Amino acid sequence: MAITQRLLQQRDIRPLIAERGQSHGSALGIFHWVVERAISWLHGFRRLRIRRERHDGIHEAFLGPAACLITH
Repeated sequence: MAITQRLLQQRDIRPLIAERGQSHGSALGIFHWVVERAISWLHGFRRLRIRRERHDGIHEAFLGPAACLITH
């Protein structure tokens, strides 16, 4: 058993991963595009695309307003 699978079992988390050969109509993975789209929108903000700040707080200060613009 892989390390990741053991860690999930210890936390009582059941992964929803399609088995090899399972048809695409299984409804697994149908919502991944929402996350991918949101991340691509965040990368559209020039200040967030390439991080040049030394401190995490500065980057997060720009991340918050960008997330607000995307979600509203």
